[in-house]
Amino acid sequence: MTEFVWHGRGGQGAFTAARILGVAAALFVDKFALSFPTFGPERRGAPVLGFTKIDDQRIADRSEIEIADFRVYLDETLLNANNQDDMKEDGILLVNTASRIDVTRFGVQAIGIDATRLALEILGKPIANTALLGALTAVWGGIKIEALQEAITLEMKPSLVDKNVALLYEAYTSIRAEMT
Repeated sequence: MTEFVWHGRGGQGAFTAARILGVAAALFVDKFALSFPTFGPERRGAPVLGFTKIDDQRIADRSEIEIADFRVYLDETLLNANNQDDMKEDGILLVNTASRIDVTRFGVQAIGIDATRLALEILGKPIANTALLGALTAVWGGIKIEALQEAITLEMKPSLVDKNVALLYEAYTSIRAEMT
């Protein structure tokens, strides 16, 4: 099973990203997926978590993810130096940041992308969740970008689809270029 934890603040789209990833895996990659949020009565700006579990078999464990394969940060202020304790040995941190990531600080692979800048350029809003989905696809071979495009088309309002798909591909291309 591959497990993802999405860290964000209310209104940033952490759960939307978790759900889109799950929909892409379940409907367009023939996997089993489970996506769910955790938050209480918080308001916009309060820390929230989204979870996605993807597997080849039915997922019976519906508990929150404690040790993740991927932790995706929509807001770098939520990142702390103890996050490697909650990661599998070969886990990856993916961080929305304009700063350079000090990979030795976390003890696991850490990748940064200025997803907010890309979102502002393409969407005109600082909502970076689809950019981080694109970046995730670039570093994880478990899902094709076309599956995420289909999930975005299915899950988002038609007026939002084209720009979010463009953002998805821009982030994907950006990370792939850095990896070569």
